[in-house]
Amino acid sequence: MSDSAIIVLVLLIYFSPVFYQLYFLLKERNVQNKILLKKLLRFTKYSVLVLLFITMFFGALSHTNFLNYEEPLTFDKYNQITFKNFRGLEFFKKSLYGNERFAYVVTSIDVDIDENSATIQSLFHPSRSFVYKRNIYSEELLTHEKYHFKITELFARKAKAEISSLSAFEKARVEEIVQRIRLEERAFQKKYDYDTFHSYVLREQKIYEKEVDSLLTSLTKYESPKIVIDVKN
Repeated sequence: MSDSAIIVLVLLIYFSPVFYQLYFLLKERNVQNKILLKKLLRFTKYSVLVLLFITMFFGALSHTNFLNYEEPLTFDKYNQITFKNFRGLEFFKKSLYGNERFAYVVTSIDVDIDENSATIQSLFHPSRSFVYKRNIYSEELLTHEKYHFKITELFARKAKAEISSLSAFEKARVEEIVQRIRLEERAFQKKYDYDTFHSYVLREQKIYEKEVDSLLTSLTKYESPKIVIDVKN
């Protein structure tokens, strides 16, 4: 049964007494029933508000596990990352293509633009990243997920390389470059998962690792987060 079907079923069961009472109150209308109907509608209204609050709470918790929060990590912490840093919560998903050995990592390219400089860095979000079974440890799976972070760092460096070549600092131009690079990074991430089948195609995984490492090395010059544009050049 799908997650949506489960939610609908739970809601129907929860409100079934309300529907039952509502049917009889509407069937036999009198003064007493009108009073009961108002009470029933009031109960329904508050119940919906409570359910809405619960839904929002679990939705926020599913997005970011603020009950076990760890602040985003920059790329210089890459070698310290283990599955212990995957603190996110997943309330419904139980497997990936029938396999319980899976995880997902959430990364992003963060940018802070100043008067003549831009600080651009890749971030790994522990409290939004998830691993299904921590006791089923897999070095290959961890490597696959961490390479998502390397890919994010790669595109952050590409953005800095392009920005550093600008003859003048223009905030709008910098924002345009970063936005385009983010879209390219997302597309590359999807292709990486598709080609490696989320780490299960070992040959493709090794090809990507070699390619990403090589490209990162070629952009070592842009390892520092901050790019300063010298307007005199």
